[in-house]
Amino acid sequence: MAPAASAANLLRTSVAGHSALSPVPRILVADPLAEDGLERLRRAGEVTVVTKLTEADLIERIPDFDALVVRSETKVTEPVLEAGRRLRVVGRAGVGVDNIDVAAATRKGILVVNAPRGNIVAAAEHTIALLFALARSVPQADASVRRGEWTRSKFIGTEIRGKTLGVIGLGNVGSEVAKRAHGLEMEVVAYDPVVSVERAELFNVELVALNELLERSDFVTVHVPLVEANRHLIGARELAMLKPTARLINTARGGIVDEAALCEALESGRLAAAAADVFEHEPAGDSPLFKLPNFIATPHIAASTIEAQASVAFDVAEEVATVLAGDLPRYAVNAPALPPEELAYLRPFALLTERLASLHSQMFGGRVDAIELECEGELAEHDINLLVAAAIRGVLQPFTEHRINAVNARLIASSRGVKLIERRSPARGSYASLVTLRMHGHELAGTVLMGEPRAVRIDSFRVDLVPEGRFLVSRHDDRPGVVGSFGTILGKHDVNIASMQVGRDAPRGNAMMILAVDDPVGADVLARLREVAGMSDLRYVELGGTSDS
Repeated sequence: MAPAASAANLLRTSVAGHSALSPVPRILVADPLAEDGLERLRRAGEVTVVTKLTEADLIERIPDFDALVVRSETKVTEPVLEAGRRLRVVGRAGVGVDNIDVAAATRKGILVVNAPRGNIVAAAEHTIALLFALARSVPQADASVRRGEWTRSKFIGTEIRGKTLGVIGLGNVGSEVAKRAHGLEMEVVAYDPVVSVERAELFNVELVALNELLERSDFVTVHVPLVEANRHLIGARELAMLKPTARLINTARGGIVDEAALCEALESGRLAAAAADVFEHEPAGDSPLFKLPNFIATPHIAASTIEAQASVAFDVAEEVATVLAGDLPRYAVNAPALPPEELAYLRPFALLTERLASLHSQMFGGRVDAIELECEGELAEHDINLLVAAAIRGVLQPFTEHRINAVNARLIASSRGVKLIERRSPARGSYASLVTLRMHGHELAGTVLMGEPRAVRIDSFRVDLVPEGRFLVSRHDDRPGVVGSFGTILGKHDVNIASMQVGRDAPRGNAMMILAVDDPVGADVLARLREVAGMSDLRYVELGGTSDS
């Protein structure tokens, strides 16, 4: 047994985690994925590749899997997510997630991750390819020659040098298109309500209102996500604002451009030409657009380059592996996205907060009406949403079958009527950053030292505790014999003590003792310990595992 520690100089010992090894994660890949991605997934778990599954097939298979990886073909519907009892993460090898019911995933606490950067260059280059094709009628001229014709006068094109390109959506792809357009000596204007003037200036782009963009542009290219606010963003009214000589390109998502209105504008001559890589319904079937000589179509291939396929496959595999390892992904669609350096800073604090919350619940119990979290010092300057989610998880996870994480934590707390109180304050003590958790009259505080979470206070008692492992936490009268009695009882029952801390509010007053033990403590042993003279409260606490919040 480790020697006893005085109140003035508490012994601190890190104890090993006690949780059993988790089974190997199972990963279902439901769409074709490049070998680079499959290889990365195999290092994270057991991989099964089955493509072209119907919804019924997927519902039947998904209960056995921890992760699902798809491209754009497989639809991840609410019934599929409901059937995924073990499902922790859905990965989309690409950017758009309109084939995934993100709202249902959020309710289930399932992370949805994507690979938003791997195909940026491919999509931008395909946009430029369609721009050239529209300017010079390349597909139509090719088809004409193949029919044995040589009608050069039918294919008089337009130069793009000196023309104005309107970019709707100056995100990852839109900004890459803008850079290439400048290389082609085009003037570039953009519409994006969430992009700052400063960012636009980085790409030498003038930000304008949508109406002004439509009126000024010779070519318009769409690069916004398909959210409800953007559905039919370009409809009959917007198309009427374009010059009759203008040309429209959509490589973003089907549904952003109203296809019926586009067909009418092209047929009537109100618009010179248009090209699309995406459609409201895919495969697009026999769309009336395909009968028009001034319309160019490609089958959703903007991201289909050898380089992009390998890149998005590896990127999404990395995201899925990160989630399965209990860490936080960079590109979570239904959780706050944080820069890697911010995540690295916050991870140990999130783990600390979850452990403090679990320790609080196991020590004090009681109905949880409110969770108060206060962050002091440097930590207060960061986004603490991750910590709030960790606190909720630590408190509520034992009482719900739903997996609680950063995706659904606030929703679950709200559904149970738990009030969340968040406070920030400057450093008041000796710690650069401090987390304090308060619930029903008790509070625990902790910090991160050298990357390691530590509890430093339980109510008025100062402690120095690595919150991992098995502990006995007692409140008793500060009197001789208590520590010795504990040691004797545990020794008789072959329970080894790893470390001990004792704190008190005054000599012969109230004391708190924390014993880290290597072995489980049964109910009979706890009953014997509670009979020790002067004992007012004794709790057996288990803390361990890694947070997946």
